[in-house]
Parts: sequence; C-alpha cells; structure tokens
Amino acid sequence: MGRCDSLRNADTGHGAAPCRAPRCHGVLVTAPPYTVSPGQNRRRVEGHGRDRVRTALTVALLAALTAATLATVLTGGTLGDPGRLLPWYGACWALFAGAAWAVRGVPRRIAVPLVVVGAVALSVAALAAPPRTSDDMYRYVWDGRVQAAGISPYTYAPDAPRLAGLREQWLFPTGTACRGWDLHTAPGGVCTLINRPTVHTIYPPVAEAWYFVVHLASPPGSRWKPFQVAGAVLVVAVVCALLWVLRRRGGDPRRAALWAWCPAVPFAAVNDAHVDTLGVLLLVVALGVGAGVRRGVSLGGAIAVKLLPGLALPGALSGVLARERPHRWRELTWTTLAAVGTVALTYLPYVAASGAGVIGFLPGYLQQEGYESGDVGRFALLRLVLPDSWAGPVAIAVVVGVALYVLRCGDPARPWRGALLVLGTAFVVTSPAYYWYALLVVGLVALDGCWEWLAVPAAGMVLYTGNALRWHGLAPQAWPFGVAAAVVAAGAVLRRRAAAHAQRGSV
Repeated sequence: MGRCDSLRNADTGHGAAPCRAPRCHGVLVTAPPYTVSPGQNRRRVEGHGRDRVRTALTVALLAALTAATLATVLTGGTLGDPGRLLPWYGACWALFAGAAWAVRGVPRRIAVPLVVVGAVALSVAALAAPPRTSDDMYRYVWDGRVQAAGISPYTYAPDAPRLAGLREQWLFPTGTACRGWDLHTAPGGVCTLINRPTVHTIYPPVAEAWYFVVHLASPPGSRWKPFQVAGAVLVVAVVCALLWVLRRRGGDPRRAALWAWCPAVPFAAVNDAHVDTLGVLLLVVALGVGAGVRRGVSLGGAIAVKLLPGLALPGALSGVLARERPHRWRELTWTTLAAVGTVALTYLPYVAASGAGVIGFLPGYLQQEGYESGDVGRFALLRLVLPDSWAGPVAIAVVVGVALYVLRCGDPARPWRGALLVLGTAFVVTSPAYYWYALLVVGLVALDGCWEWLAVPAAGMVLYTGNALRWHGLAPQAWPFGVAAAVVAAGAVLRRRAAAHAQRGSV
C-alpha cells in the first residue's frame, strides 16, 4: 500500500496535496490538469442566478414590509380607532412570511447583513409616530423621572400630591378635556397619559433601572421619543445576540430574520417601546452561554425585567433530571441559585427604600387581567371544555407537566427548544391579550427555527385588536389561540415527518 492510500480518508488541507500524484504498482501516475466540464459550468451559473433571484426577491419583500410598517404607524389606526389595524397587520405578516421564506435561499454572506439592515429599517419606520396601541411607555417615562429625583418608584402612585412638582405638561395635560384612548383621570382633577395613575408601579427592578438610564440619556423636552429609540437599540442588540449564539452553536444565522423582521417586533418593541425587549436580550444571552452561574445571572436579570422569563428556567436546565447526565445536580444548583440570587440582589436597593411596596400593583393586576379562578378573561381554550373554576388549575398542571418533561428529556445542547416549549405552551393555555409578552417566543423561535410558534404572537395581536374592537364573549378570545394551537400542532407533525423521511433516505 502506498503512502497516499493511507491518507485517502484524511481531511483535505494538511497532507492532502501530495496525494495528487499517487504511485500505482510502483509507477508514478500524473493527474491530468484540472478542468471544469460544461455541465459543471452550467450548474454553477444556474446556482449564481438562483442566488441573485432569491436575494432580489428578499430585498423587494423586505422593502415592501418596511413600507407597510411605516404606513401602519402613520395611517393604520390606533387603539382608539382600531378598525384599520387588522388589515394592516395582516399585510405585514404576509410580507414577513414571504421575506422569511425567501432569505433561506440567500447566501449567508449576504443574508446576515441583510437581516441587520432589515431590523434597522423596520425600527426606523416604527419611530415615525408616537405610541399607537399602548400607553405603558408613559409609565416608563414617569418612573425614570421619579428615580432621577431620588425617590423610589414603588413608594408613591403617580397621582400622589407629594410628586406634583415632577409633573410635566405633556405627561399631565391640563386645560383640556381628558378624553382619548391614552388619557386617564385620577382624583383631584388629575389628567395623565399614565395608565392606572392611582396605583404603584408593577415593574421589577431591572426594568426600573432601564427607565432610569434612558431618562438620564434623554435630552430636555424629548418626551417619549428616547424610549422608542432605546427600544430600537434593544431590537438590534437582540439581533446581534442571536447571530452570536447561532454562530457559536452552529445554527443558521439566517434564522435571526425571524426576530428581526417579525411584525410584532417593530410595533411592540419600538413604536410602543415595551421593556419586554430587554428581557428577550438577557434571555437569549442566558441560553447562549453554558449552564451554571453565568446562565443563572443573565436569566435572573431577564426575570427582573418581567417575571415571565422565569418560565424559561426549565429550558435553561434542559435534561438536567436525566440519569445519564453527569454533574446534573451541580448544574441545577448553581444555575438556579444564581438566577434567584440575581433577582434578590436587584430588589435590595428598592426594598430598602420602599419595603413591601416593591410588590407594587402585581396582585391587583393579576385580578384585573382575569387570572383568578372564576374569571372568564383568560384560559379561553380550556374554558371551552372545562368549568371556569377548573381552567386555572388545569392550565398550571399542563405547564408544570411540560416543564418536567423538558427537565427530564430536553436537549441540553439546545436549551432554547425546551424554553420555547414551556413558554409557548403557557401562552396557548392562558391566552394573554398583550401580544408583546410573546416577544420572548419570537426570540426563542429565531434560535430554534420552529416557525410555527410565531402563530402565538400573531394570535395575541388579533386578540388585542379584537378587545379594542369590543369583541365580546369567550369565542372571540378562544379562536385566535385555537388557530395558533392548530398551527403549532401541524408544524410539529410536518417537522417530524420530514425528519423521518430524511432518516429513511440516509439509510
């Protein structure tokens, strides 16, 4: 056997070049000059042609999506005039679906910059108008202003006389009738853009720290615009974090388009500037680093933005209960302790200032939003087949069961898959109308590529608009998430069949 025969299966690169002139029975065999056949040239040209077509198609669809986003925020209605919202939302989702499909055929060297450029373009379009469908941002502005005055935001409600000196005219308009979808009244003749002006803030401490930082960076008289710009910065930061994790874990970076171009993102994260985007960023980073203290700290930070990322903890610990996992208890202990410890440490300064007031309006919020037993505001799908009093406990049991499955059978190399399963299931069985909560789902879909779960934020947008249109009864709440559940199930079936077919083909 010659030397080159022993290298036949070696990697190309080191030591491969000498094998181009092997010896056969002691006679030197010289390889003919390398030539490209006409068929190879034709296939190469056709491949380049397909790349150019898919790239041009992606750019065209992305440009149309940007134009539709701009038109939506300028002329597509508001929460006070919601009649035009659903058609515009539908157009944006259709264009997004086309662009997300087309980018899969674009070469990565072109697709990655295109994903970032698209995220920036959509964010700029969403900046073209004030908040259209949510007034939560005004509470952010107020909490940042209160903290800059050296007062804990958990101590006083916005209508408190003690804070009257901090009120700005644009945030507390006077001299006009207090009418409008984003204006609210409080005792004492107070009119404000802040919703629920008679109650303490509900937001956890990392969110409050974010409001303070944005306030410090805001030029005088800039009103709400710095928070929209900060939302756009967070959107692009999430794109960069997704690209980092996907490259680090060997995923397709083009998946980041599922976050960057999703219609829920520019509307909820930029135009309405919901702080949930900061939680998405910290969650993506948490799942991108290894399990242990670093993952726990980042996950704890996400939980201290909004409590919902706590549902991602089972995903962060995917497979930790599997018997074959070495060091599983150490991983479980350090990740959990780091997450809980981070949340506790972020609360400490505010507890010192406000005591038990840091709980804020959370109990009242859960009651108002229909998460108490007997309330018909949530758990729509379960209420179709169960008594109202059973729906809440059954929903909890379903989510706990899915979490245990992820802890036992989840893939530790893909923790986002388990996190997506738990979070997505929780949204389907609770059917929340606030679609920006599902920004977490969008970020996890971009990591995992399971596009069918995007039906969850789409359902939230439909339900949120339907509530503004005064759709009454259980059915209008049930059908958006019923459709979402059907899409998720169909996607899972198709994915399993495709995997089985690929496995048979490889045998």
